[in-house]
Amino acid sequence: MKLPKLPAPPRPNSLQPAPLRPGTAEPPTPLEQVKEAGISAVDWVDERTSLSGGLRWTMFRKVPKGTNWFYTLGSASMFAFLSQAVTGVFLAMYYRPDAAGGAYESVRHLTNEVFLGEFVRGMHRWGSSVMVILVFLHMARTFFFGAYKYPRELNWIIGVVLLILTMTMSFTGYLLPFDQRSYWATIVGVNINGTGPLVGPFLSDFLRGGAEFGATTLSRFYAIHMLLVPGGLAAMMGAHLYLVAKLGTTAPPWMKADVDEELRTERV
Repeated sequence: MKLPKLPAPPRPNSLQPAPLRPGTAEPPTPLEQVKEAGISAVDWVDERTSLSGGLRWTMFRKVPKGTNWFYTLGSASMFAFLSQAVTGVFLAMYYRPDAAGGAYESVRHLTNEVFLGEFVRGMHRWGSSVMVILVFLHMARTFFFGAYKYPRELNWIIGVVLLILTMTMSFTGYLLPFDQRSYWATIVGVNINGTGPLVGPFLSDFLRGGAEFGATTLSRFYAIHMLLVPGGLAAMMGAHLYLVAKLGTTAPPWMKADVDEELRTERV
């Protein structure tokens, strides 16, 4: 006896074909379907997180008249930091913070034998210099444009902290290859720090990890370079960008504000 064929179960709404475009009898193209799916996914996330309000507040804001390429130095510094973070993660996959030949050998292996290792290391090495230059240029632009004045004093202080953290990250990363040049250059740098008043000797001992320059120093520099300083940089950059979005940017010093003649009051 042949069993009757059961009807197919109803298709859920999420699997139903997209409706026809208004005024046409043709179904939407695959590109339109992908676009609609992306919009639906973004709407689904925004309905539960309300992120669109914060993004609109951050990105869609007024900028002063006369804004030019000098105002991109801050964004360039941020993207330089992101480049350093990404390349640093790939370098950390092969690096061994072992002063007994392991650090130098891991860098040599990464440079000479790993696929694109020399390219990634070069990006990280030269990117550190680029980031330092960009931060200095950004600070100079802020100073000469008078953007450190009221009400942006706190943002200027955060920028100075970011400059110090950038120099610290550059200094601690210089030792990590642990070759002759980086070894002796770091000894000179630590000794110079030790000559500072009051906190100099304590800072020198902290960087060395003891009284002598050795294996503990390399581990300490690696921890500072990979964990402490990037975390501080990310936190300070978040606060910096928040204040920039909240307070806005200043106009160039050569731009004069337009004054409405009708608002002028005549002196008696």
